[in-house]
Amino acid sequence: DEEHVPEERTMTTVTLAIQQMGLKLGRIDRVVLATALIFAALTLADGAQSKESVFFVLDNLLFISPFLILSVAIAAGAKATGMDQQIALAFKGSPLTSVVLAAAFGAFSPFCSCGVIPLIAGLLGAGVPLAPVMAFWIASPIMDPEMFILTSAVLGLDFAVAKTLAALGMGLIAGFSTHLMVAGKMFADPLRAAATSCCGSTCGAPETDEVPAIVWKFWREDERLGLFRAEFLSAGWFLLKWMTFAFVIESLMVAYIPDDMVASWLGGGEWWVIPVSVFAGIPAYLNGFAAIPTIDGLLQMGMAPGAALAFMIAGSVTCIPAAIAVYALVKKHVFAWYVMLGVAGSLAAGIAFEAFSASV
Repeated sequence: DEEHVPEERTMTTVTLAIQQMGLKLGRIDRVVLATALIFAALTLADGAQSKESVFFVLDNLLFISPFLILSVAIAAGAKATGMDQQIALAFKGSPLTSVVLAAAFGAFSPFCSCGVIPLIAGLLGAGVPLAPVMAFWIASPIMDPEMFILTSAVLGLDFAVAKTLAALGMGLIAGFSTHLMVAGKMFADPLRAAATSCCGSTCGAPETDEVPAIVWKFWREDERLGLFRAEFLSAGWFLLKWMTFAFVIESLMVAYIPDDMVASWLGGGEWWVIPVSVFAGIPAYLNGFAAIPTIDGLLQMGMAPGAALAFMIAGSVTCIPAAIAVYALVKKHVFAWYVMLGVAGSLAAGIAFEAFSASV
């Protein structure tokens, strides 16, 4: 029996080491760990692509950083000044009015699908009803003034107007349908627990209808300035880690999914092109401004106008970076509802625009 003692001690030591390693890994953020593991595996499998992915992620983070910083600052400023409570009280009125205003504001706001996330977290945390938030959320990434001008110049005024109407229509439908779902006791407490603590949504809706005063010069009060800093850092870190992970996934799609495959599948005029365009646009990395010249090329290759519009809208609303951030922010059933609204709206917009184009 004494011969087995060293072996047992060795097994015990190994077991303790594994347990300690597990505890250390448990303290590491899961998103950061997943990103590191992907890069480690990619470095071993394809070192050249690993370097390309690093540059891709950095380039995209640099491009989107002004929008993210602005949106995080607005969300943090709204909380520090008390404006988030004002907004919550304003949206406690008529659901019809709040949804219409939210959809209209979203359709013409300059925020992209990723930059709008901290604003959404702040609104939900302040107690703004999910219906107007969803209307703003769906409409916002589809169109903005600058994109309208560029789309008109490259793809034509009809296409730009159709995309704008789609943004408004999808926002309104998303808002009103979400209102009906909420009235049916669905979507209570939509935020995840992690998002509640990391995105500054620690304060609920105001318990009274008294309108709190807004302190615009919040930096003059140490408590409000500290709240701004904490909100900015927590929301900024939340978005940074998820956007980094999303852009890593996106870089792999760019590297391993050939452009000619997209063109060959979406360049025809068959009946299934619009549905396929919607589902191709969901994971597509060609969204927003980057999609305009690509769609122009596909249209010249014979792609149906309705399919092109459906592809652009689906890519704007449910592209990989935005979808991952949304999934991290809200509970699974709310995320599924968000994706379903994006898919159904993109499909409806594409079919309607195709019918219009055929009749002209």
